[in-house]
Amino acid sequence: MATRIEKKFEDLRAKGKKAFIPYITAGDPSLEGTYDLVLSLEAAGADVIEIGVPFSDPIADGPVIQRATERALANDVSLGKILTLVRRVRETSEIPLMLMSYYNPLLNHGLERLAEAAAQAGLDGILASDLPVEEADPFVEAMKAEGLNTVFLVAPTSSPERVSKIARASTGFLYAVSRSGVTGETNQLSGELQLFIRTLKSHTDQPIAVGFGISAPEHVRVVWAEADGAVVGSAIVREIERQMNREDMAEVVGNFVRKLRGA
Repeated sequence: MATRIEKKFEDLRAKGKKAFIPYITAGDPSLEGTYDLVLSLEAAGADVIEIGVPFSDPIADGPVIQRATERALANDVSLGKILTLVRRVRETSEIPLMLMSYYNPLLNHGLERLAEAAAQAGLDGILASDLPVEEADPFVEAMKAEGLNTVFLVAPTSSPERVSKIARASTGFLYAVSRSGVTGETNQLSGELQLFIRTLKSHTDQPIAVGFGISAPEHVRVVWAEADGAVVGSAIVREIERQMNREDMAEVVGNFVRKLRGA
């Protein structure tokens, strides 16, 4: 059976549209705030939402998401609490949801146990950002057994052989990293992005979403011209940081996302 992520991309393709995929860190500024943000992002036009699992050593993230992770960890956010949050979202929403995590919290939870709990909670997929595809078989098998998508990152520096391996392991969509380095906002996207996306398309029929450095409406439009989806993380997390003390924080962030996606 197709996941919500797969159905969403199929529906968008049929309509000639592209996906907008916001990232937020679970527990920043609080788990209650995350719940409000998920619903607000859906209302603002999000197609899939990435929920970040806070981890003590976020080596792939820039300072904005690192600060969000620190705030979430100070709130004692755990993987179990995030799955409880997902179950709560599922009481009112069918928005496709995926976890973005470092591998250690997933492995520590237990892969089979995690897959079963995630599927029961209503999660659709998981991305383990620091898990090499060459070592991913146990993870992929555990998630596949419960009908969950496994999304992998592919970088511009990846060899053709490695791109093929990553494309075969990815389901739901393939996450293309727009540049080398950590997450964070940027003023200009790489001029080689178009060639990179076209190269990926020669290796897979899976939808391709582009992230890292997508931080302005013009970036989203550039990505949509070549790929199937745009992932925006740091720009949204920074806006959460700016507005976190406001009672209408989720609404304000939702309006920010509407502007990002050009609505």
